[in-house]
Order: sequence, then C-alpha cells, then structure tokens
Amino acid sequence: MDERFFARDVVAVATDLLGARLLVDGVGGLVVETEAYRQDDEASHSFRGRTAGNAVMFGEPGRAYVYRSYGLHWCFNIVCERGSAVLIRALEPTHGLDTMMARRAAGEGRKLCAGPGNLCKALAITGDMNGLSVLADPFSLESPSEVPASASGVRIGISKAAERPWRFAVRGSRYLSRPI
Repeated sequence: MDERFFARDVVAVATDLLGARLLVDGVGGLVVETEAYRQDDEASHSFRGRTAGNAVMFGEPGRAYVYRSYGLHWCFNIVCERGSAVLIRALEPTHGLDTMMARRAAGEGRKLCAGPGNLCKALAITGDMNGLSVLADPFSLESPSEVPASASGVRIGISKAAERPWRFAVRGSRYLSRPI
C-alpha cells in the first residue's frame, strides 16, 4: 500500500481495506469492519469545512485522523481524498492478544477490537497519533492476502445521513461491532 491507495473515493477504499492487516507497534489484526465518510456527507466531520479539529482530513491521503467520540473514546480513521476518511470499526485480533487483553481488561478475544473505541484502546491509539502516516511506524498496514466476501449496511452511531449503506464488513465475521 502507498498514498495512491488512499487517494481514491472513500467508499472504494473502505471496501478495499477489508481483510488488510493493521498493526500498531506489532499489535492488531485483520480489518473486518469499516465506514466511509465524504466531505459532502452530513455525518462527516468535514461537512462544514476545514477546522483546527478536522484539518488532517484535508491533508495528505494515508494519514491517521484520530478524534474523541463524545469525549470518551478515541476513534481511528484513515484519510482518503480531500475531506474524506474511513473509520476503522473492528478488527479480528491476530497479533499481541495478551497485550490487547491487558489494555482492555477483556477476557473474550471476539470483543477486543469490536467497535471504534474498543479497537483504539486495544491498539493504544490516541490523539497523539493524529496526522501520522499509517504507512510508517508505529503503524503497519498490509494489503489483504485475499479479497474477503463482504457485506454492506447502514452506518451506526450517527444521527445524520445514517441511511447511507456505507458500513462495510467481512461477511460472516464474528468480530464485528454489530451484525450487518
């Protein structure tokens, strides 16, 4: 993967990330759930234009856009075309399970990285990583070894433009934040 992979339509990138291996300092797994957000999308942080808080979304493709949701949980996105980003909603944990379990105080592997807040806690992703390239340390991102069967559905946890079917998942994965 390189910046060109991300410098495309966010919906295409969101589907193409399914099955990719995402690690942070060697801890992580396979991407099994994503959501797409465009600048012309009322649910997107970039919808009303550039601000200090969302400036990364208007920068280089392949950068981490990390923000706090409701002041509680970090959410990890990857910037695509100008003003758009893919929210990484869930991983199938494969690397560093003991580390993730300690960070999350969770005993069940299925729920370690299910949901954006859980994923960030398990991988120790914080606002300090906002703007970093996902193609360099501490991140490691590898293309899927095979293209998984996928499904799409409406996005969750938002109130505007929630009807858009821009939530994507590996079909049949037991590691999703919610069934699709």
